[in-house]
Amino acid sequence: MTAETRRPHTGRRRNEAARQAILDVAVDLLGRTDDTPVTIDTIAAAAGVGKQTIYRWWPSKGAVLLEALAGRAGVDVPVPDTGTLEDDLEAFLRATFLAGGHPRTVSALRYTMAEAQRDPHAREHMREFIAGRRRVLRGLLERARDRGETAAGADLDLIVDQAYGVLWYRILTGHADLSEADAVALAGALAGQARG
Repeated sequence: MTAETRRPHTGRRRNEAARQAILDVAVDLLGRTDDTPVTIDTIAAAAGVGKQTIYRWWPSKGAVLLEALAGRAGVDVPVPDTGTLEDDLEAFLRATFLAGGHPRTVSALRYTMAEAQRDPHAREHMREFIAGRRRVLRGLLERARDRGETAAGADLDLIVDQAYGVLWYRILTGHADLSEADAVALAGALAGQARG
């Protein structure tokens, strides 16, 4: 067999497919309503891989779960660019509340936050996940500032804290759902605060 006729090595493609299968299964397992614990063993079995495959890419179960959620957040919540602060905030928060309010996502976020309190690897991944989502929202606010839509002294970090504070408070306490109407009301309040 010559170099020209030799089949290309496909291990990398198979590995990436296995990695994605693990991430997809992790979110699916978290969202189930039964009380079956999510473990490395259950993730491996559901994904059809060995535990060593999981540990090749992640140091802990919490790290797997948080990477899975981070990937899902980037897909489920696109960054709008409507041309106005209030419309951008409304579109962003509506998408965020819709994705975050899904029962499966609520379950996954509660679980991963609990894991982050116990597992230092999960804690670091949670910090990265939260920092990434904060950067996205802050970027939206900075774009509005560059268009002249915010007051000179507007505290963009405080606005980000308030947006995600409502989200996490409702997810972690179950105090209320993440409704579209509340996303719209919060967007209006935050836009008003940003304008001063």
